[in-house]
Amino acid sequence: MGGTSAYRRLENRVAVITGGGQGLGEALAERLNAEGARVVIADINIEQAQKVADGLKDSMAVKVDVTNYQDTEEMARKTVEKYGRIDLLVCNAAILIAKGIDEFSSEQWKKVIDVNLVGYFNAAKAVVPVMMQQKKGSIIQINSKSGKKGSFKNSAYAASKFGGIGLTQSLALELAPYNVRVNAICPGNLLDSPLWVNSLYEQYAKNQGITKEQVRQKYIDQVPLKRGCSYEDVANVMVFLASDEAAYMTGQAVNVTGGQEMR
Repeated sequence: MGGTSAYRRLENRVAVITGGGQGLGEALAERLNAEGARVVIADINIEQAQKVADGLKDSMAVKVDVTNYQDTEEMARKTVEKYGRIDLLVCNAAILIAKGIDEFSSEQWKKVIDVNLVGYFNAAKAVVPVMMQQKKGSIIQINSKSGKKGSFKNSAYAASKFGGIGLTQSLALELAPYNVRVNAICPGNLLDSPLWVNSLYEQYAKNQGITKEQVRQKYIDQVPLKRGCSYEDVANVMVFLASDEAAYMTGQAVNVTGGQEMR
């Protein structure tokens, strides 16, 4: 899906994406590049990040653990050093550990919060001074439908994503005077993604007591449009929110769920 875009709505903009080394993050990085952006691939796995960057035009890879503020600060510094500005931050880095509360250790629960919520805060905090000085910028968090509705035996993830929407709205209020917009995207289930295929079907089958095939059918049955969410579905909304077409949108958490979540 990296191909060329007919519109190139992000021509010459500088975009940073966390968790850009694989899966959804890689697909989003490819789309940003196709839309004309120069992309900084920030990921804890520098080898994967470099591999993605090597496949793009005018791109750079940076090793970042989003739970470490110094790492995100260095990410921002290196971006400005190379490209002179930061127009867009896509906060995509996230993990998912699904267990019942009786099985969850406090440490595991906290780890999900640290990556998904504190990591979002750290990345935003690192780039905001640059955007404030520019008097322009856009921050997009990749959230989830689990940021709108509780998730069965998945409390850490849902709590982190509910918190992400609260952070999105709060930063939108704080940064509006500087013409910096902050929005979130809430995808539905990416049923054909590596995360689901390699991990979630097995996790959910185990904690729900059903087969992996039944897990897939269960989630498709919950969607009025009767299919899973695709990387392209998410990328389309990301590009819109990052572009000047969304100049009057801030503090929003946009559902991309095929009608599964409408609030």
